[in-house]
Amino acid sequence: MPRVHAYYSGDVQGVGFRFTALKLARLYGIKGWVKNTPDGKVEMLAEGEGPILQAFLKDIQGRMAHYITNTESFQEPASEALSGFQIKY
Repeated sequence: MPRVHAYYSGDVQGVGFRFTALKLARLYGIKGWVKNTPDGKVEMLAEGEGPILQAFLKDIQGRMAHYITNTESFQEPASEALSGFQIKY
């Protein structure tokens, strides 16, 4: 199962980004977390079946496109340690 670690920058804090990610993750059955970072970015770790994970990431990009100016994402080895999806504070 693929895992993606992503950083979104732009006007991504205070616009419902984390709650949108949480809602979509539950819809797609994605595991992981999302949080704001001190430097104004949003960081997300997402794990799911390949095509489903890609659809989830594409949906976030589409819904939040007005706020995102840059996305950095990295593939990582999957881990069975994740359960559900949560907002980290």
